[in-house]
Order: sequence, then C-alpha cells, then structure tokens
Amino acid sequence: MKKLLKWPSFMLVLILSLVLSGCSTGTDTPSASGVGDAEAKGTIERIKERGKLIAGVKYDTKLFGLKDPASGNVEGFDIDIAKALAKQILGDETKVELKEVTSKTRIPMLQNGDIDIIIATMTITDERKEQVDFSDVYFEAGQSLLVKNDSAITGLESLSGVKVLAVKGSTSAQNIREKAPDAEVLEFDNYQDAFTALKAGKGEALTTDNIILIGMQQTDNSFQLVGGNFTSEPYGMAIRKGDTAFVEEVNALLKSMKDSGEYDTLHEKWLGAKPE
Repeated sequence: MKKLLKWPSFMLVLILSLVLSGCSTGTDTPSASGVGDAEAKGTIERIKERGKLIAGVKYDTKLFGLKDPASGNVEGFDIDIAKALAKQILGDETKVELKEVTSKTRIPMLQNGDIDIIIATMTITDERKEQVDFSDVYFEAGQSLLVKNDSAITGLESLSGVKVLAVKGSTSAQNIREKAPDAEVLEFDNYQDAFTALKAGKGEALTTDNIILIGMQQTDNSFQLVGGNFTSEPYGMAIRKGDTAFVEEVNALLKSMKDSGEYDTLHEKWLGAKPE
C-alpha cells in the first residue's frame, strides 16, 4: 500500500521537472550583451519591420546638424544624408527619426540599440573601429582653431599656457593635448556650450574640425579660424560592429549619391561649393 502511494508523488515530481525545464529553454533569454532575439536581427530588417530609420545626429552643429529652436526642425548635411538613406531602404525620406547624440553619447547609444546609425561628424579612427564599423568616408575635414579676430593666437605654436576649449569624447580634445601639451584644455558636453564659453571669455581658443568652426563663425563674424588644418578628419557613418549587410547598404547609398550628382548638390547646398 505504501508503494502505491509513493508512485503518484514520483510522477508529480517528474511532471513538474519537465514543465520547469520547458520554461527555461532560453528562447527568449537576452544574450550576454543584453540584446534579445529581436535585436539579433540585422539592422536593415529591423528598420523595415519598424517602418522607420532611427539616426543619431548632432543638434548643435551648424551646416551638419542644427536644431532650430523656433521650428524644432533639425537641418544640415548629415540630416539630408539620413533622409536619403531612409528613402533608399523604405522608399520615403520622411520615414526617419532623428535622435540627438553628442561626441560622448553616440557610440553607447548605437551599441545599446537606441539608434540604427550614427551620422554625426564622426571621425574614423582605429580606436573607434574596435567598437563600431564604419562606412566609406563621406566628408574630409581637418582640425583647426577658432579665436577672436583681435587674438594674438596664430596657430599651435601660440597655445603655451592658453586655455583651449574642446568637446568631451572628440578626437579634437585628444589631438590638442598631443600637439599642444602646454595648453590647458577645458572640455564641454557639446559644441554649443563650448562656443558659448569662448564668447564669454572662458578660453582663448576653441578647437574642433574646421567645417564645424566655420559654422560657428557664420553665426558670429567677430571670430576667425587660424593655424590652418593640423589633422586629417575623415568622417564616416558608424554602424553596429559586425553588421556587414548594413555597411554595404550605406556604402551603396554613398556611391549612388556621388554617381548621380546628388552628393555634389548637397555639398554645395550646405557647404557653399561642390567638393574638389
């Protein structure tokens, strides 16, 4: 009689074990990187399923990505490229969501899946290639200095003991420390804050890519660029590491835009002249 009573208990334990093991098959468990099955899909597939491209862009960089406080619109060279990419993938340039990034936040936002791509005056470097993949170069810039028109600063050789303003997470901050080690570098979260600090006299020079400085100068002609370009800053669009298909899609867009003349048109629209 005791054996008959034990048998149902054993079966109950066995059934419970099977049920519990079935619940932990791992099919919905996020990977070690915190990305689940949905995120394991390629970027292009996710964009099509979502029905829009999410691009990380600058909101504070005149000519490339600047938000108009009155209208709320973000405009610039990078913005138009994002629209062209949305049109290529989804057939409609309006199917793009623009999310603000800074030099400091853009890579983490891409890796976390908050954005599909970075189109934000981002210089291609070997260090960054360890974290993201890049498209082909879509713009060639060079680092320079912005100073007041009556400044005695003429170039790198004038920066000893000078307060130079830069942006956190940028190659410019790294470069200026290497090329002007006697300068005092003050870093800000974004370009607008850095330019505001320059106008307020918190530093004597601001350094970043020449084309970004030109955009600042256009808003206030009491400043000038000096010293020429002392670095090469090739811009690329950044994509999550290993997403080869999306890299190829973006490179195909760039080639198509250059072959059709659309790239030259955008270059002239935002930067004043066709590329050399």
